[in-house]
Amino acid sequence: MKYRTLFLSDIHLGTPGCQAELLLDFLNSHDADSYYLVGDIIDAWRIQRKGFLWPQAHNDVVQAILAKAHDGADIYLIPGNHDEFLRSYLGTHFGGIEVVQTADFIAADNKRYLVTHGDQFDSVVVNAKWLAHLGDRAYDFMLWLNTRINRLRHLWGGQYWSLSKWAKHQVKQAVNFISEYENVLTAEARRGGYDGVICGHIHSAALRDIGEISYVNTGDWVESCTAVAAQEDGQLVLIDWTRSARRAHHRSRRARRKDKQSEKDRQLENV
Repeated sequence: MKYRTLFLSDIHLGTPGCQAELLLDFLNSHDADSYYLVGDIIDAWRIQRKGFLWPQAHNDVVQAILAKAHDGADIYLIPGNHDEFLRSYLGTHFGGIEVVQTADFIAADNKRYLVTHGDQFDSVVVNAKWLAHLGDRAYDFMLWLNTRINRLRHLWGGQYWSLSKWAKHQVKQAVNFISEYENVLTAEARRGGYDGVICGHIHSAALRDIGEISYVNTGDWVESCTAVAAQEDGQLVLIDWTRSARRAHHRSRRARRKDKQSEKDRQLENV
């Protein structure tokens, strides 16, 4: 698939929860003229706390992104709270990737969007960083537990399921936080005269209008494996890659069953 622009955020390279293989599959299946990496691409918090964790698949993701830049794509990296060390390099180019604080994106239909990671609008991150780090440890534990749950589901033939994503939609405080975050971000876009805002940070993909402002959250590559694409007509679409991967998995299984049945039929004909 070829798009005008792709938006990705919250990849969290350097953590066990990063779905690097799925992201590689996505990058190999999609192309764009420009890319916006909307924060938390590298998880420096986890790397500093647990020591350097960098599997080959994570390195392959970096190489795939650099290859896109080498092939002529414009790539902008907006640091988040987990890779905030990159904010010391604003205006710098790394292998064709430009580091910027925020960005203005103008879609093909001339709608103007504020592109920001969004952590600067999170009161916990801004005013109580220690609490954000504590929450990050709890999140790590949930991802650790989620990995083991999915191993069991795989043995039973089940598909990937996100415990943390499920919990966010069950806990009232989490639902309220997400709603407030969305309202704050759209209010900021409104003050800046934008038509919409494209953000990440809270690992909750969304694409909807809040009042007259378009709220777009790219999601993440830990829980939901989602991205946002800008099409040639200006329309923004949300891509759920786990759902696409499940559909491809089911198509592959159906094809294998069909091939096996055809082979059985041929064997019966030869009897």
